[in-house]
Order: sequence, then structure tokens, then C-alpha cells
Amino acid sequence: MPAELPKNINVKEPRWDQETMSGRAKHFFTVTDPRNILLTNEQLDNAKKIIHDYRQGSVSPGLTEDELWRAKYIYDSAFHPDTGEKMILIGRMSAQVPMNMTITGCMMTFYKTTPAVIFWQWINQSFNAIVNYTNRSGDAPLTVSQLGTAYVSATTGAVATALGLNALTKVLIHVTTLGFVCLFAAVADANCINIHTNQQRELKYGIPVTDENDNRLGESTKAAQQAITQVVISRILMAAPGMAIPPFIMNTLEKRAFLKRFPWMNAPIQVGLVGFCLVFATPLCCALFPQKSSISVTRLEPELQEKIRETNPGVERVYFNKGL
Repeated sequence: MPAELPKNINVKEPRWDQETMSGRAKHFFTVTDPRNILLTNEQLDNAKKIIHDYRQGSVSPGLTEDELWRAKYIYDSAFHPDTGEKMILIGRMSAQVPMNMTITGCMMTFYKTTPAVIFWQWINQSFNAIVNYTNRSGDAPLTVSQLGTAYVSATTGAVATALGLNALTKVLIHVTTLGFVCLFAAVADANCINIHTNQQRELKYGIPVTDENDNRLGESTKAAQQAITQVVISRILMAAPGMAIPPFIMNTLEKRAFLKRFPWMNAPIQVGLVGFCLVFATPLCCALFPQKSSISVTRLEPELQEKIRETNPGVERVYFNKGL
């Protein structure tokens, strides 16, 4: 008879040590695994049931520790950590590689006309808006009006930024790969606008902060500012390898006979190269900061500091979900 699974495994936390970069990298390589998007709703709901039952002290007969952790990571890949709702499929981090490799590869292939730039920047920022909403920090609901305003503002600002820098990109891109630096700058700037606009509510009202035992202490705009800054840095660095490395390889290939004979292979090769970069860049950049980030009580708003000192005098740091 197999030994009964112990009931003291902390499935609220990742399997690996999140205080180290290597532990966070292992965690995010599992969460962002593109194979997770192929899972059926039945498999997702079964994983959710296993985790919820285990948290309540009920262990499925014959369940092993590896199966428990597998269920935990399936659950984490598809359900929001604060709201518990099932996330939009293309907004999940496991969809980042296939979606971004396609969009970024096409952005870098079809750049020569203004309509193409507008279309692919619009597609890119529409996708980013979905990702930002899906992986937002906090559990406060957003109204349709708020979502619509955030989407229109973010997408319009992003496309305008891309077109502005594209004037310089058009000149440089035919001369040197530095043109792709301008394209990257456009994408990075647009991402900043997109993330900031889509998370206006968090900046205005704050995100939940807890003690180390997950007891909610209040909402903080200071924590929201730190969370959004970390997400912006991660997203920009995430895009960098896929927009920096493929152009050099493509420039080399374009000088050879292969692409001259098969010009239709340009886009597939570009997409494949971007995908290869993203397989590593996505989890590693997500791992730059702990998912459960923290901030000193002394850096919070004065009224929240006072509240925490009155109700929890021993708490020196508070914790929050930074989003992705």
C-alpha cells in the first residue's frame, strides 16, 4: 500500500524557493509552459478540485505528491491568484510564447508600410491589453466602461507612439539592424502606456496587502506602484531578446541564396526565431521579481501605516501579488 499523502504540504506557495532566482525560474518555466493551453476545461476543473479539496484537508485516494504539485501548477496557470476566476485563454502566461512569437515575428516581417505598422501594432497592443487585464494584481472588479476606456486609451496611445518612432525606423531599417532598436523602443514605450492605462484602478485605489500569513491588512497605492513598475521592467526585458537577436540572424540569411530562392520563408523563420527566444525570456523575466513581493510598512501611505501599527504592531513588511 502506498503511503498516504501528508496534509501539511503548502500548496499556496510555489514548490521551489522563491527567494532565489533559480527557484523562481523553475516555478515560471512550469507556469508558462505552452503545453498548458492545450488542457481541457475538464482537466483544469479537476486540478482546481484537487487543490481546493487538499486545502480543506481532503486528499483524493491514491494521490501522490508529484500529482498534487502537477495539479497545483495546472491550477496556477489557468486561475487568477486573487480572484480565483478562470483566466482568458490567450491572456494566460502559458499563451505568451505562441501568441507573442506570432505577433512579434509578423511585426518584424511586415514593417514597410504604414497600414501594416498600424495593423500589427494594434494587434500587439490589443493582445497586451488582454494580458494586462488577465494578469492584473488585486481582486477588485472592473466595469465594462472602465475596461473600454482603458483599452481605447492604451491602444490609441500605443499605435501613435509606434507610428511616431516608425518614421525613424523606416530610415534605419534599410541600412542597419539599428532600425529594430527603434521598433523595440516603440514596443517598449507602448507597453508602458498599455500597462499603466489598464491598471489605473490599482493606482487610484490600491491593491490588497497582507502579512506573511496572508491575513489581509488593507489596500495600498504604494504597493500598486511597485507592482506595476516590476511588471513594466519584466515585460520590456521579455521582449528584448526576440527583437534583438533574430534581426542579426535574418540579415545573415538574407545575404545567402536560400531566402532569395524562398522569400516566403522569411516570416516563418522570423516567427520561429522569436519563439525560440521567448521560450527562455518569458519565464526568466517573470522570475526577476518574486510573485509574492513585499514592501516595508514605513513606505506605505501614512493612514495605512497607522492602521497596521494599531492592529498588527509586530508587522514590519507587507506582501502583495505583483501581477505578471
